[in-house]
Amino acid sequence: MLNKFCRKPLYEVTRTLANVAMGAEKAELVIKNARLVNVCTAEIQEGIDVAIAEGRIALVGDASHCIGENTKVIDASGQYIAPGFMDAHIHVESAMISVGEYARAVVPRGTTGIFMDPHEICNVCGPDGVKAMIEDAKRAPLKAMSNVPSCVPAVAGFEDTGSHIGPDEVREMMTWDGVMGLGEMMSFPNVLGANPDIHGELAETLKADQVITGHYSVPEIGPGLNAYIASGVRCCHESTRAEDVIEKMRRGMYALMRYGSAWHDMPVIIRAILDSNVDDRFACLISDDTHPDTLIQDGHMDYIVRCAIKEGLEPVKAIQYVTINPATCFRMDHEMGSIAPGKCADIVFFDDLNDIHITRTIIDGDVVAENGKMTVDIGEGRFPDFAYDTMHVGYDITADHFKIAAPEGKDSVKTRVIEIIPNKVGDYERIMELNVKDGLVEADPENDVMKMAVFERHHETGTKGCGFVKGFGFRKGAMAQTVSHDAHNLLVAGTNDEDMALAANTLVECGGGLCAVADGKVLATVPLPIAGLMSDLPVEDVAAQVAELDKAWKEMGCSINSPYMTMALIPLACLPELRLTNRGLVDCRTFSFVDLFTE
Repeated sequence: MLNKFCRKPLYEVTRTLANVAMGAEKAELVIKNARLVNVCTAEIQEGIDVAIAEGRIALVGDASHCIGENTKVIDASGQYIAPGFMDAHIHVESAMISVGEYARAVVPRGTTGIFMDPHEICNVCGPDGVKAMIEDAKRAPLKAMSNVPSCVPAVAGFEDTGSHIGPDEVREMMTWDGVMGLGEMMSFPNVLGANPDIHGELAETLKADQVITGHYSVPEIGPGLNAYIASGVRCCHESTRAEDVIEKMRRGMYALMRYGSAWHDMPVIIRAILDSNVDDRFACLISDDTHPDTLIQDGHMDYIVRCAIKEGLEPVKAIQYVTINPATCFRMDHEMGSIAPGKCADIVFFDDLNDIHITRTIIDGDVVAENGKMTVDIGEGRFPDFAYDTMHVGYDITADHFKIAAPEGKDSVKTRVIEIIPNKVGDYERIMELNVKDGLVEADPENDVMKMAVFERHHETGTKGCGFVKGFGFRKGAMAQTVSHDAHNLLVAGTNDEDMALAANTLVECGGGLCAVADGKVLATVPLPIAGLMSDLPVEDVAAQVAELDKAWKEMGCSINSPYMTMALIPLACLPELRLTNRGLVDCRTFSFVDLFTE
């Protein structure tokens, strides 16, 4: 695959690199006296030099003969160097910031490349939104390699989105600069069922010689998984059991082990590696979704690597999982993922192999960050006007819109309730007896049950789904958010109708985002004017807003980790067991609509 993400293509600079390696020309940059984490051979090499020219590595070894009068020399003084870290699956929109701001947050942490799936903005703004993300990325040195969103909507027929992606759109978008493959194929039932449109998207990707990324979220490792992989899907980040990881790797699929702000699957599924002797070349570490406060306080891939090492993974293996393995997954290992001659000079420095904290980041031979700060300027970003006008509910939302009528003559009613699982993407369907008052089914804060509604907000269709959710711990108030995967309709949950209406209207007025309301007052708001998903403020400001929101949620009784991220998955109709979209309750085991009330 031709690399368009380095300063210059290899075919333009082979003579220069050969001359530098031989000493006939001098290097632009030489790193001296480093301890090289060699991910090609899984070893540490002492006293290594690296000579760099034209943004690429010319020589690894003794580079004394490559140093000239104008060569910049960095004495590593025994520091470790490793290839720049890469995230093989990330939704930048989940950080609530633009790609440029995301780069400013993660590059100092050692992230030099990401394989982003901008299907969040695509669900709101369509292909033009994806193009805007790719354009915004160009102002930063981070290599933001994009996948074409595959499932807009996530599962056809169960929700209303702002746009639609099919084979024709995939064919056209595969020609764009900056595109690496197809985004996560969440519609796995249609892959298994040989749906012509979904297989048309797979076919267009394969004809373009690009990579198909996956989302196989069911605990099934037999015929279904085989059919999914046989359809061309190369990787999957939805494993929640160690046996899922093992079987996917055994079948030649890259297992992307997730550790994001809310999804803490890695400590469980990494047992597949730690408790076995299988070859782990198909293992990667990823974040999937990371909030801005996590990026600021903990880090990005550096943090995930540290967490994996604490779980018992050997440090060199952990580094392979974020360098050469993801590069190989995306068929870019001939260009990235290792410190070797000819490769792009993406290099990170750190002092302690067992507690990795990045001190310097080099991308394409340029020092772009040192000691936690960018050393190059990232210009101001500006998204197109269409991305700032996306709240189209079509009517004023009142408390009456949240009333849920009970079956006639009932004092209580058996109700399907969504129970969340903290730090996991799945949920449970629970049948609970809820009280009826004046013919209406009420929330039950004492038993941790909130009322919930999803309003379509793209095309003024007037559609709305209602239900109940358990597990957040709210004792009072309401919340609303337009970050509600993947259609990103207006999601509202709360203990009373009045606060729910106030929360909903607060977001309609500010162009989308997240907010918390209690006792008739807005406690905290995170405005996200870009598609209702991202802020145009610096990452530090957004992190501070999110911290205030988190504080408000805690005051309302919620104590789980990253609750707004868990809440955001309630409408995602491709994750088991029960979900709520603007069209109603969806049983994601049978992929069918179900009634709110049971017999």
